[in-house]
Amino acid sequence: MEAVVGLPAFVLFVGLIIVGGRTATTHSALESAATDAARSASIARTSFQAQVDAKTAARASLANQEIDCLSVEVSVDASDFSNPVGAPGTVAVTVRCRLDLSDLSVPGVPGNRVLEASMTSPLDAFRERP
Repeated sequence: MEAVVGLPAFVLFVGLIIVGGRTATTHSALESAATDAARSASIARTSFQAQVDAKTAARASLANQEIDCLSVEVSVDASDFSNPVGAPGTVAVTVRCRLDLSDLSVPGVPGNRVLEASMTSPLDAFRERP
């Protein structure tokens, strides 16, 4: 009788641990992807190239870490590329991932969850910009 009462609670507890672990692992990977993307964008020569490089770097970083997102969105703020030479600036990148949790079937846990991480990287103030 005790097993009948305790087993569902134990299964729910294990499911919640798995959800927490998957969420933490994905968030850590997103932070790494945002860092890689911001760094790639900051060494680009133009604002357009910064956006392309950041998106490529973020997706590659997530793929290398074997993170499977339902969708990945990379937002890049490269507006400081228009600053004159000598003026400081940064590139900001935000990476969003829709994490699939539907395979766990844990009561009270949604089928997917959106996680995001942001990072900035400084622009070289004295680097020539076209």
